[in-house]
Parts: sequence; C-alpha cells; structure tokens
Amino acid sequence: MFISVTDAKAQLTDLVRRAEAGDEVVLTRHGHAAVRLVPVKAKLTPQQRRKILEDFQNAVKDKVLPGPDAAHSADFLYGDDGMPE
Repeated sequence: MFISVTDAKAQLTDLVRRAEAGDEVVLTRHGHAAVRLVPVKAKLTPQQRRKILEDFQNAVKDKVLPGPDAAHSADFLYGDDGMPE
C-alpha cells in the first residue's frame, strides 16, 4: 500500500500493525516513494549467524570455478617480451 506522509500521520498505529503483519507499507512524498515500513527482525545469535554462513558456503562450494590467481590474471594482455599486445 502506498500512502502519503501527511495521511500516514493520522493512521501511524494502523500502518505499523499492517507492516508487522507482513503488508508492504510505503510512505510517499510529493507522489514519489520515500520510506518503506518494515518490521524489525529478531536479533540472531552468533550460532544462528554461523549456521547461515555455513549453509551458504556449502551451497556454493561446488559452483565456484578455479581461475588464475591475482598475480597472473592479466598475463594474456602482454606478449613474451613483456610489452602490451
């Protein structure tokens, strides 16, 4: 739902409830989207963060392709004499 900042002032409590319930609430200024109301998510514990990172790393480890190291990544730009081609 899009609503102007001026109109939102009168119904802020209702808009916050709607955002908490999952509705998208966007406040507009001069007809352009300015702010989105979103609920604050619960803070993750270090163990939860670690699990998320490990799951992500496991999901992408087989998709990473080996490539040249940084020291040799631009070698194709130069000839055998070391001059640009």
